[in-house]
Amino acid sequence: MRQGVRRIASAAAVAALSTGTIFAFGAGTANAATNIGDGVLDPSLTEVNILNFNDFHGRIDENNGGATGLAFADNVKTSMAKYDPAKTLLLSDGDNIGASPFTSMSDADNPTLAYLNALGVEASAVGNHEFDKGVDDLTGRVSTAAAFPYLAANVYAKGTTTPILDEYVVIEKNGLKIGVIGAVTQETPALTGPNATGTVDFVDPVDAVNRVADQLTDGNEANGEADVLIAEYHEGAGAGTPEGATIEQEVAHGGAFAKIVTQTSAAVSAIFTGHTHKEYAWDGPVPGEPGQTRPILQAASYATFLGHVQLGFDANKKLVQYKVENLPTSTVDQSKPEGQQTMADWKAKYPAIWQIIDAAIQKAAIIGKEHLGNVTADITTAYAAGKRDDRASESTLSNLIAQSMVDVLNDPGRSGADIGLMNPGGVRAELLFNDGADNTGDITYAEAAAVVPFANTLQTIELTGAQLKTVLEQQWQTNEDGTIPSRPYLQLGLSDNLTYTYDPAATQGAHITSVSLDGAPLDLTATYTVVGSSFLIGGGDNFREVAAGQNMKDSGLIDTESFATWIKDKGTLSPSFNRHAVVTNGQPDAVTIGEQTSFAASGLDLTSLGSPSNTELTAYVGDTAVGMFSVSEGAATIAFTTPDGIATGPATLKLVATPSNTTVTFPVTVNAATPITPPTTEPPTTQPPTTEPPAPQPTVTVDHAKIAPGSKITVKAVNFSAAVGSMAQVELHSDPVTIGQMSVGSGGSATGVFTIPAATTRGAHSIVVTAGGVTASVQITVTASGGKGGTLASTGADVAPKLEVAAIMLVLGGGLTLAGRRRNG
Repeated sequence: MRQGVRRIASAAAVAALSTGTIFAFGAGTANAATNIGDGVLDPSLTEVNILNFNDFHGRIDENNGGATGLAFADNVKTSMAKYDPAKTLLLSDGDNIGASPFTSMSDADNPTLAYLNALGVEASAVGNHEFDKGVDDLTGRVSTAAAFPYLAANVYAKGTTTPILDEYVVIEKNGLKIGVIGAVTQETPALTGPNATGTVDFVDPVDAVNRVADQLTDGNEANGEADVLIAEYHEGAGAGTPEGATIEQEVAHGGAFAKIVTQTSAAVSAIFTGHTHKEYAWDGPVPGEPGQTRPILQAASYATFLGHVQLGFDANKKLVQYKVENLPTSTVDQSKPEGQQTMADWKAKYPAIWQIIDAAIQKAAIIGKEHLGNVTADITTAYAAGKRDDRASESTLSNLIAQSMVDVLNDPGRSGADIGLMNPGGVRAELLFNDGADNTGDITYAEAAAVVPFANTLQTIELTGAQLKTVLEQQWQTNEDGTIPSRPYLQLGLSDNLTYTYDPAATQGAHITSVSLDGAPLDLTATYTVVGSSFLIGGGDNFREVAAGQNMKDSGLIDTESFATWIKDKGTLSPSFNRHAVVTNGQPDAVTIGEQTSFAASGLDLTSLGSPSNTELTAYVGDTAVGMFSVSEGAATIAFTTPDGIATGPATLKLVATPSNTTVTFPVTVNAATPITPPTTEPPTTQPPTTEPPAPQPTVTVDHAKIAPGSKITVKAVNFSAAVGSMAQVELHSDPVTIGQMSVGSGGSATGVFTIPAATTRGAHSIVVTAGGVTASVQITVTASGGKGGTLASTGADVAPKLEVAAIMLVLGGGLTLAGRRRNG
């Protein structure tokens, strides 16, 4: 039984939210309980089960004959039968549609909505991707096609407190009225672009959920009441159980997820999250109930898991026991007879669902079978720990797409473009030589469309060189209010002509150390025409400086279609393993003839499939090669003496790594050789001059220059005389992670042994010690297998504040049908 009433948030309630009030609740606040783990619920308790999934993204089919959709349907239906439909709700946390594979995307995700209806979804939080085609599409076509309500307590018509969707729904199960409250990440405007969400306001999701929870437990039947409250936040933790994260660590990062965990009303019995595509089933603290917990869960993404929370209530409708778990969805190997039999069994067992999937596959096949071209080898997103879509790393595919947009806009009759940019979140599939259907490198329209499925238009905007440099700085992400989002770094794809060097340990706004266009230093005062998707040109993904440009023009070309057309024109594509962004440490701005220059470079290797490991790096001053250096695990130390014969004045220093051909340049000034002055003899003096010795600089050394994740490292700091008696903070950069503290002794020195976090990615990092307002650092290389190296040291006082990277993303919206009010009252 479902009740639904949409109500308008009172001005007083919204005012309370704006002042940061944390609401107190009367009835229903004592909802703390014990996690029974693998135990059995006390039979005297009233049982309610919630099955929940998130970030489905149209996975009714993944070019596998509908196996994904059938397997997930089997997970849902089997679980529903196990826990009794009369006692069980099926909910979604949002992003049911959008960024979908071709089977669903080619028909505007209508097949997915039909599939979810057949699956029996009873309510869903709205996700950011439900807004991909705009508010009107969501409140019109999508909401009409869905047999379940979409919930959003924190989205209002712009300038009002009128919700555009139901805030909640109340569903009765096993004699209890269960209120499901939905909310979506407040970052949605940055994730969808102003053209999609410009007519609505997004407010704090936790404040909105607490406001509705207060309403549903105030004893006033006229405004809706519920015995049990469930929160569905389309927002979540930045890391989950597979990454080794704990709820305590994720809360310590701060941000949206921390607030969900620590400030969601105690009246809420269970919290479902999503958006960040992480998998965890944790016990969260209950505000005002010391020592008590409640379940907090996210079920990864793409139908790989089905979240399950079982709740047991006593006669007073108080939560006493619960269990929380993620139920894995089966996979089938259709190359084997048993896999084929499983598919046949599922089709027979779920005929209505199979009919929807099969019809979608047949329709998409007609659209998508067109041959466009071929790849000679895999062209993919960046990989980390064996998984695709590492959005914090450069990739062959993102760079390819960025170049394709430049080529398309430079076709005869088009407006033209100098530089292409591609946001990593817009790349949703790979171009594989062996795609499972064949091993010929064939690219079909369906495969190309799956790579860029959002159907954004290509737009251009004019940026100065200084603005473009700021855009590259904004890869180190901040929200508009200065907070750090769940993904603290997003690596843009770049057209072939743009490269840069950077220092990942630098302070915010100072990471980019050089930018080059066509091998020459970028002119910061010149104006360049930049092309990207309408999402990025509108400032999406927090790249606000892009939107600050001038003379924006819409090409009228859809990115999905133009990418397919570009592939067809090219015919054959090959991956370029030339990395566009390289880390430098100690990057020089001048070289002197006859004198030595030394610095380090790292991050020379890509992580896309097939990327080679570089072995050598050649340095050039101008066109003159000045040295060849070995490369190990993407890093090299460069040390050379600038030879005679090089013209003095402005020049470039170029680094070329082989075999990838990674090439970056940065400007230097070539100074003439220092004249040799013969020594002069001074007459002796009766009184030797007094010279004030220079103050020793703070220095940090480590016992291992190369080290494996999880290993111990000894850190020694000296000359921190200004910090005697205080504690020195020890951090691991690029993303700042505190690994410990050590006491500064009377001589200004400190020594400690620390552990490199097990999840640290390989490559160049820095150990940074801060004490008494002074900072010094030393570079290390984190390797896959570990290694011993000589002691390294770095000196220098740096009183600039350190960047705190606190990632957390989003919340999740909720799937139970609540007595959610209708926007018209």
